[in-house]
Amino acid sequence: MPILHTVNKSPFEKDSLDACIAHALDGSAVLLIEDGVYAAANGTAVESRVRNAMQRLNFYALASDCKARGFGEAELIDGIDLVDYGGFVDLVTGHDNVQSWL
Repeated sequence: MPILHTVNKSPFEKDSLDACIAHALDGSAVLLIEDGVYAAANGTAVESRVRNAMQRLNFYALASDCKARGFGEAELIDGIDLVDYGGFVDLVTGHDNVQSWL
């Protein structure tokens, strides 16, 4: 099974998301958590990079972190799935390895 990649830094402050996208193998999953969820929002400077990466990677965002930052499903890039903490656990257990991008 491909790797689950977690990104917890804002794409506007760190290059963690770009590094993740560059190194993730096709079919891998990317879970955006904490400030990393800003990459999931529509209309940002990173939206096109995320949309391009979605051609080969599966993207998820932690719902509670999105809510804490003031946006919900309607503001997400189409195709990014919201998950709760149970979904987070399912993603971790459903992949052989987890790579955290700090």
